Amino acid sequence: MPAALSNGTRSRRFSTRLAAVAIAPLVLTLAACGAASDDGGGSEGGGESGKLVVWDWKSGDPTAKAYVDAAKADFEKKHPDVEVEFVAQPFDNYYTLLGTAIESGSGPDVVLFNGGAQLRDRVDALVPLDDYLGDNEERLAGWEAFQDADQTYAVPITLQGEPFYYNKKIYEEAGLDPEAPPTTYDELTDVCEAIAKIDKDCFSLGNKEGIGMEFHLSTFGPGVFTPEQYDAWLAGDRDWSSPEVKQLFEMWVQQNEDGWFNDGVNSTAMFMDEFTKFQGGESGNVVGLISDVAHWKSFDEFLGDDLGVYPGPIVNEGGQSLMPAEGGIGYGVTEWTADKELAYDLVDSLSSTDALTAFYADAGAIASDTTIDTSDSGIPVVADIVSWLPESKPNLHTVLSADTLDLLHRLSQQLIDGKVTVDDALAQLAASDK
Repeated sequence: MPAALSNGTRSRRFSTRLAAVAIAPLVLTLAACGAASDDGGGSEGGGESGKLVVWDWKSGDPTAKAYVDAAKADFEKKHPDVEVEFVAQPFDNYYTLLGTAIESGSGPDVVLFNGGAQLRDRVDALVPLDDYLGDNEERLAGWEAFQDADQTYAVPITLQGEPFYYNKKIYEEAGLDPEAPPTTYDELTDVCEAIAKIDKDCFSLGNKEGIGMEFHLSTFGPGVFTPEQYDAWLAGDRDWSSPEVKQLFEMWVQQNEDGWFNDGVNSTAMFMDEFTKFQGGESGNVVGLISDVAHWKSFDEFLGDDLGVYPGPIVNEGGQSLMPAEGGIGYGVTEWTADKELAYDLVDSLSSTDALTAFYADAGAIASDTTIDTSDSGIPVVADIVSWLPESKPNLHTVLSADTLDLLHRLSQQLIDGKVTVDDALAQLAASDK
C-alpha cells in the first residue's frame, strides 16, 4: 500500500475505522463535458452559475436513483443556480474514455473511481482533496484505497470486500451441514467433493476478463500468508518466488483441474454470468462482493433464507480467516475543472449521509458512512459481513499497478488453459511488479 497507510497524520488503519461501521451508457464526446463556472466561490453558495458534469457507471442504474436524487438535492441547497449533469458511461469502456479525457486535458468535473490501481495510475489528473475534507475524515471509512503518497484524491462512498457466499439448499442436498460452512481449506475440499456428487459445480467462476485471479489472490491469500507476509505484500515487499505465492497460483490451477468450477470459465463473463449461475442454483459457492453488484442484496432476491456467507478459509498454519475489504468506489475532482471548491462541494453531497443511506437501502451498498445503521436490513448475512469489517485488511490485488493487473488477467487465463507454467507466470509478474 502507499505510504498513507502507515505514515502521516491523516492515515489510519482500515480495520480501526471500520469498527464504527460494525457498531453502529451513452458515450458522449468531450465537447459535451463539464465546464463549471468560476464566477464565485465554493461551499457558501450564493452566486455561482454554470454546470458540473459527473462521469460514473452507476447513476443510470435504477437502484441508484434515490442516491443520485438525494445528492443532487443536497447540492442544490448550497448552489441552486448550478446545473449538475450525470453521464453514466459503460463500465467496460469507462477507464478508456476517461483516459481520452485526461489526454485532452478536458472533460468531466467529477469522476467515479474504483479504489486502488485505477485511481493511483491517474492521480496527476486529479485534485488533492485533503484541505477540503473537514469532518468527512472521521465520518467516512475506506480512505486508504483513494490515497497516494500521503494525499487523498477521492472520497469513498462504499466499502468493498469479497466474502464467500454459499447456497444452504445445495449444501443440504449434498449431505453437508447448511449452518456450518468450511473454515479450513481441507474442509472446503470436502465440500467440493460432496457437491460434485450431486452434479453441481462447487464454485461458479467467470474468467473471461481474467478478473477471477484477483478474487482468488485476495480471498485465499489471507489463509496462505502469515499476517507478517500479508502486511509486507501490502507495503510493497512482494516476493513472487516465495513458496506461499507459488502455492496460491498452484491452488488456482489445481482447483480447475479438480473440477471445482463450471465448464468454460475463460469464456464465461464474471459480470454477470458467473453470479447468475450461482443465484440460479447451479453452484454451491461463489466469491462475491459486499457492495455495488453481486452482493448480499442481489443474491437474497433469488436465494432468500438459503443464502449463507463465510470468510476465506485458513489454508496454512499461521494463516488467517478474514474477509478482505477496503474503500470500494469514490468520487474525485479533475484538475482541469474551473472551480475546484465548487466541484468538491458536489463530491461532499455525493458522500452525504442522506445520499449514502439511500444507496445502502436501495442498491445494497455497504456505505463508507460509519453513522449509518445496518442492523435493520432484514437479511441475516449482512450482520455477519459487517461484524467482519473491523478485522479486515485491504485486498492483495488492489496494491498492484494497472499494468501488472492486466498481465495477471492474461496469465490467469493461460494457467487455466495450460499454456503457461506457474513458475513462468510468476517470473513474468515479478518482472512487471517493480
